[in-house]
Amino acid sequence: MLMQGKRILVCGVANQRSIAWSIAERLSAEGAELAFSYPNEAIEKRVRPLAESLGSAIVLPCDVTRDAEIDAMFDCLGEQWPEIDGVVHSIAFAQREELKGRFVETSRQGFQIALDVSAYSLVAIAKRAEPLLVARRGAMLTLTYFGAEKVLPHYNVMGVAKAALEASVRYLAADMGPAGVRVNAISAGPMKTLSAAGITGFKTMLHHHEERAPLRRNTTGQDVAATAVYLLGDLARGVTGEVVHVDGGYNIVGM
Repeated sequence: MLMQGKRILVCGVANQRSIAWSIAERLSAEGAELAFSYPNEAIEKRVRPLAESLGSAIVLPCDVTRDAEIDAMFDCLGEQWPEIDGVVHSIAFAQREELKGRFVETSRQGFQIALDVSAYSLVAIAKRAEPLLVARRGAMLTLTYFGAEKVLPHYNVMGVAKAALEASVRYLAADMGPAGVRVNAISAGPMKTLSAAGITGFKTMLHHHEERAPLRRNTTGQDVAATAVYLLGDLARGVTGEVVHVDGGYNIVGM
């Protein structure tokens, strides 16, 4: 098994349809021990049973907009796992009203919230995770989307947040690389998740992607999970600072 003996923190599972959950299931199947975080009590009710189904007893609260909660999560995690092999960051949020209409109408507050939760949270988590990752020369993985590179209808401020996230991956990779810690991202094709439900016209986006992607199908959680295992594991020990597209080739198509 590719991840036998490795310990991975998974942040961002919302329910069984989450990309982070697909990744967690595959990591567990490959032998990894997992810990999970949740932002609030409502999400905890969904995450805890899922974690238990994979044999994980480490389920920790963490609102990534609060530094004290991030500190507390890593303090608690460090008591149980002094060293870890990886972190999955699958956290993003924008207010629903910001994903409608024109980007130029984005509010200051909406911009700040989207960038804080979707991009800065990776930086904040990396800062606390680094001491635990160094001993095992571990890896961090985040999730992004093609809207960071090209304009997509109604993706608006989330596209800007994902662009900031991808730039953060490169800067973190440069910072943490000398200690042997790798940082990468997966740019997944559109998938039916809780966060995607807030994007106006998402069903049209799925149909368009399926028609035009070279593989002529939409991306699945299993597609993303397989690449996540590669990027978090030893097979990718020479890969860092990359954004790997898992979208059936959609990103290569011009017309």
